[in-house]
Amino acid sequence: MNNLYKLGDKVIMKKPHPCKTNLWKIIRTGVDVKIECINCGRSIMMDRLEFEKKLKKVVIESD
Repeated sequence: MNNLYKLGDKVIMKKPHPCKTNLWKIIRTGVDVKIECINCGRSIMMDRLEFEKKLKKVVIESD
């Protein structure tokens, strides 16, 4: 899944966040990926392999 997502992209994860949404925005990429919940603003960081396992699809690509 390399290079299918980049900084600023919105992604759908497989499991929803406790605030009932599974839409996230990528705010940092590298060895780790940091994503921010679109609904509540909470951010989490996970390693790239874990992120790629939990990623369902990229929704909106930034310019």
